[in-house]
Amino acid sequence: MKSWTTSLLRISAVASFSFSALGGALHAQEQQEENSKPKPAAHAPIIDYNEPDTTTDPNALSPDTTPLTGVQTPGLGSAEFRHSYWVPGIQVGNTAQSGRGGGDWTDTTYLAGNVSLLEAWSHSHLALNYSGGGYFSTGRGFQSSQGSHSNGSYQQLGFTQSFDWQRWQLQFFDEFAYLPTTQFGFGGLSGIGVPGIGGSLAPGSPGLGGTFVPNQSVLIANGPRYSNSFAAQANFAMSARSSITLVASYGILRFVDPGNIDNDDEIGSIGYNYAISRKDTVGVLYRFTAYHFTGLPQAIGDHVFNVAYSRKVTGRAAISLFGGPEFTTFRIPIGTKTDRIGESFGASLSYAFKHGGMTFGYTHGTSGGSGVLAGARGDLADASVTRQLSRLWSARGNFGYGRNHAFTPSGVSGPAFNSFYLGAGLDRPLGRKANLSLGYTAYILALNQAACASCSSTSTQHQFAIGFQWHTRPFVLH
Repeated sequence: MKSWTTSLLRISAVASFSFSALGGALHAQEQQEENSKPKPAAHAPIIDYNEPDTTTDPNALSPDTTPLTGVQTPGLGSAEFRHSYWVPGIQVGNTAQSGRGGGDWTDTTYLAGNVSLLEAWSHSHLALNYSGGGYFSTGRGFQSSQGSHSNGSYQQLGFTQSFDWQRWQLQFFDEFAYLPTTQFGFGGLSGIGVPGIGGSLAPGSPGLGGTFVPNQSVLIANGPRYSNSFAAQANFAMSARSSITLVASYGILRFVDPGNIDNDDEIGSIGYNYAISRKDTVGVLYRFTAYHFTGLPQAIGDHVFNVAYSRKVTGRAAISLFGGPEFTTFRIPIGTKTDRIGESFGASLSYAFKHGGMTFGYTHGTSGGSGVLAGARGDLADASVTRQLSRLWSARGNFGYGRNHAFTPSGVSGPAFNSFYLGAGLDRPLGRKANLSLGYTAYILALNQAACASCSSTSTQHQFAIGFQWHTRPFVLH
């Protein structure tokens, strides 16, 4: 009880500091802004806060041109920025998290520097978001097989580089993270789980689909790890309606402490896209994934054949559906079998309504096993929703689900891990350059007897979080 109280007091202290240090200046700034001309829409950023907005339509979005059979999930479109620029910032986050079962509270403070960059040339485009800093914990810290990690560093990076030449589009994507624990639900609703400065000035992240990112959806505190996903994508427009998409990607998951399973994935795919209308597209694709596990003889080859459909309404909705057979092979037989026939399918949704929006993503199929299994079959889902409550306050919620089941011989029950996170919180801008976030997240882990015969089948961790972000005005590049 004492640890729980101490943790909440530290969160309250961070909140009080944020409000008291900035309150007076922000109050004066807000009054000055209220007496000046009306501000433009939040998603049409101004480079100089004192110059007039010359954007012809602040609410206009460029249509999403993501190929249906590519690495990215479809979106609602992107805002058109009037300049190339970069923006530095700082970030402070504090989380109070219980141990599994409710006791042994740990209080962790994160301090980081952020930067976002957007650079546009005549035939190319670069978007980058980065966050890096350190964390300091009281209590048990982050647990692993080598004991607790009470302090350390963390890094996150996401960038996209695009080139356009008439019918060709060439893109490179990278998502990197070095974190003290799993990336699945990392940081709750404190804002530290996403690189960059956040808000309307941050360019879009790569948005790689779940298939192209190493799976980490098992909520077991198994220490710091590196993860990286790099993808190259080429799209060739055969006609005004049809195109071919080629993808090659490489992903890694590496743990600092022993006792976990490091893994790699190498992916190659080819897809055909056909626009049946301005809003609707159909496609077919073949994807091959090779999974390798450091120090283990097992290797998995996964062949997927999918048909796909998407519908995009710029600024309103984007949906994609895909599914088909999956043929999996094993270097080391599972029982007496060296292959398995199953299915691979999934969906994504982005939807905007009058005072908010929502996103949803789901995939089913083979994965790398999240560092606890040498390959797995299962599901991965995530969802988020935002709602504007008033001029200053907005509500936010998120949800995640991961199921990882080991490959086993027919009739044998293998280890199965079911992980959930469910959170709700509030966000408030503090002037035009800062933001405050408050939230609560529950993390639930459910195991079957084969995964842990001597421990509780279900455990829950509670996390309270507060986050503060501030950034400078944008610095114009050209």
